[in-house]
Amino acid sequence: MMTNLVRSMTQHEQLNFLLTNRVPRRYLTRLMGWYSRIESRPLTRLSISVWKLFADDINLSEAKENTFDSLHECFIRELKDGARTVDQDENIVTSPCDAIVGASGKIDGTTVYQAKGFPYELADLISDKSLQEKYRDGVYVTLRLKSSMYHRFHAPVDCEVKHVDYISGDTWNVNPIALKRIEELYCKNERAVVELETGDSGKSILMVPVAAILVASMRFHCLKQDLDLKYQGPNRLTCDARYRKGEEMGYFQHGSTIIVFATDRYRLHEDVSKGHRIFMGQPLLSVI
Repeated sequence: MMTNLVRSMTQHEQLNFLLTNRVPRRYLTRLMGWYSRIESRPLTRLSISVWKLFADDINLSEAKENTFDSLHECFIRELKDGARTVDQDENIVTSPCDAIVGASGKIDGTTVYQAKGFPYELADLISDKSLQEKYRDGVYVTLRLKSSMYHRFHAPVDCEVKHVDYISGDTWNVNPIALKRIEELYCKNERAVVELETGDSGKSILMVPVAAILVASMRFHCLKQDLDLKYQGPNRLTCDARYRKGEEMGYFQHGSTIIVFATDRYRLHEDVSKGHRIFMGQPLLSVI
């Protein structure tokens, strides 16, 4: 009964919005980062039990480890070998993460939509003007990682990463309720911009991981430091990393969003639609 009451409350749009966005977001995000790293198995078990009251789709049976010393370990859990199958067709761009598909489709010039009636411009999301032009009239897919999902993200193609652009910002919740109320929400939040160079400039892919409330950090394996609210370094961080399709690139500490952009030589895969549950390695885009 208590479980149903909690879920009913959090599903009420107005209450959900007030609980997750009309609060001191940055403070709560830092607090969550601290709390999640407390090493105590009894506290972690209790925290996971409370978490399940708000998210009934947590599946820890796929996790490589079944006990966790901290909530952080649970958030960034690895999966058992073979838990995901990566489509190796070279004409397919796979999903970099487990997610719910949000807004997607053709980019109208440089205009993208976070929800129906809520457009934003590439220039407001991405500071690099050359990237804004490269992905003009391309395609995009918004992938929402719920807090209950597997939090690691992987290369959707064979690629090279030469730098990561970090853009500081707020930590608004990025759930569907907020997307229908806060204009240009993704452009307001903390985010990273990562171009995946494939060796063919006409077939490039851009990933924009967007942090949200309670997302205390983004970790890229090609960088030495975490990207979080305490980061005070340069906006562009150089690296030299090569990834095979399906290889792990990093993780969020908590659920969030990844927006995938592609040039006009791609289209959405026929199985991709709004609200669709997609798993890492499944087809996301295909070459035209």
